[in-house]
Amino acid sequence: MSDARHTRRAQGVGEPAEFTFAELDWTPWLDPLPESELTERHRDGLVDAARAKSPYFMLLARDPDILGARTRSDKDIFYNTDGGLPRRERELAAVAVSRFNGCIFCASVHARFSELQGGDHETIAALLRDGTLPADAPAPWLLTAETAERLSATPVEFSAVHVAALREAGFDDAAILDLINSASFFNWANRLMLSLGFPSGKTGSDRDA
Repeated sequence: MSDARHTRRAQGVGEPAEFTFAELDWTPWLDPLPESELTERHRDGLVDAARAKSPYFMLLARDPDILGARTRSDKDIFYNTDGGLPRRERELAAVAVSRFNGCIFCASVHARFSELQGGDHETIAALLRDGTLPADAPAPWLLTAETAERLSATPVEFSAVHVAALREAGFDDAAILDLINSASFFNWANRLMLSLGFPSGKTGSDRDA
């Protein structure tokens, strides 16, 4: 067992065994940058000062220029809602990709965000639990999740045929672009997070399933 895993287990926490809405911690394999070593360049890369408390972002802060580009791309893809795909569907795409890739931490974060933006809790819970949406989920949601998974497959299974299906279902070009960007960003972000550490949370009765 790695030192990081051993330490977390000794503290009464362990890796979650299933996908969940619960807020989880994340433990990096490598040491994050100490907050005391932050420079203005690092703070600019973090974008949000509160992220200095996050082990994930403080690990990425070791390359502040790339972190800054990553964070600004993330914010534009998910928070710029001037037209295009509603944010709850962008967050749903992130959940579908994270479930497909096995990133429990990312799936939990964006499941909560999708629900906060008006997504149905039970429908999102089914995606977390089963890996697929219920057959009676709204058609736009089914297409959103399917597209996200096709974009995440290796090799990619998304093509002009699927663009045509989205247009037929009423997605305009801005919405299709938002969906592609949301899914593609998280297909990359999942791999980064899964490579650099692991999710952790309270075990046993303290664990919020």
